[in-house]
Amino acid sequence: KLNMAHKIYSEETVNKYQKKINLLGYKDSYDAVIFLNVRLISSILLFFVLLYFLEFGYIIAPIVTFLYFWFLPKIFIDKKIEKRAEKLDNEAMYFFEVLTLSLETGRNLKTALELTANNIDSELSGEFKKALEEVKYGKGLNEALESLKLRIPSDTINNIILNISQSNIFGNSIIETMYNQIDYIRDRQIMRTKAKINKIPLKVSVISVIFFIPLLLLLILSPVIIDYFS
Repeated sequence: KLNMAHKIYSEETVNKYQKKINLLGYKDSYDAVIFLNVRLISSILLFFVLLYFLEFGYIIAPIVTFLYFWFLPKIFIDKKIEKRAEKLDNEAMYFFEVLTLSLETGRNLKTALELTANNIDSELSGEFKKALEEVKYGKGLNEALESLKLRIPSDTINNIILNISQSNIFGNSIIETMYNQIDYIRDRQIMRTKAKINKIPLKVSVISVIFFIPLLLLLILSPVIIDYFS
């Protein structure tokens, strides 16, 4: 199956899309070749349907098919990855705070991760549960954490996982590392909130231009318009 796929798609293309699809998480990931085949077949069908049913299909069909082929990954993969990254970032603060508290009680990293993941119901904790399952099946903890990073689209969280792994390998203070990372997450959330607040005046201005100003002009000019048509 893979050899046949490589006759149609380059290995680089398959690997590129597989890496993206993995970022959707272990629950929603699937084979990149399936996605590429669906995109190719549906694009061909779309082209011939438009060509056959539309009067100017020979003009519209190539344009629409190209746009569909180009934007399909952006809509069904890239947009989902962006939303997932934001969701995981929002969950990160609470998850790593609980993990740090678990470590402070004297538990080792693996036990603290198990306790945290089992007591928090979130997508991030689900990914850590998956990593811990891999440990039960024979993977080392650091190896499982490296695999976890391939499923996480957030650079912030991946940086924390990297620091946890390095602290575990070199015997550094994981608790100190976690407090530094939590402070970093908190600062990032404050900056993100400020950025959203700064965008509000622009959005209000756009809404005013689109809706309120035409309505105001209509109210002002309505007597003139009535006199003109009366």
